[in-house]
Amino acid sequence: MADIVDTAVSAGSFNTLVAAVQAAGLVDTLKGTGPFTVFAPTDEAFSKLPAGTVDALLQDIPQLTKILTYHVVSGKVLAADVVNLDSAPTVEGSNVRIDASNGGVKINDATVTTPDVEADNGVIHVIDTVLIPA
Repeated sequence: MADIVDTAVSAGSFNTLVAAVQAAGLVDTLKGTGPFTVFAPTDEAFSKLPAGTVDALLQDIPQLTKILTYHVVSGKVLAADVVNLDSAPTVEGSNVRIDASNGGVKINDATVTTPDVEADNGVIHVIDTVLIPA
């Protein structure tokens, strides 16, 4: 099994996320032992941001790092566990809201489109919107 970074690369729909992780210098962290839970926005999710946002973030590494680490929770939290939570502390330091009340799972305003993509150092939950910390 591959680690979180290699799993995201091989999926082919996380090119922006992988480029951002590389730019922020987080590759080694996310290849570490973990376990990590990553709420991974697709390329389509990044494309929903206002024009120029991604390029601006790639020039502002502290803000990029803050946003990326807001998508990571320490530990391996599978979908079966997520539905029992109403929030989770992120590596960034603040919490994401979890809402599993309507049959699906929302992380803040993002919908989990594919849960439980297993990696050898954690799990990826694919989301349709980039999470922005307050």
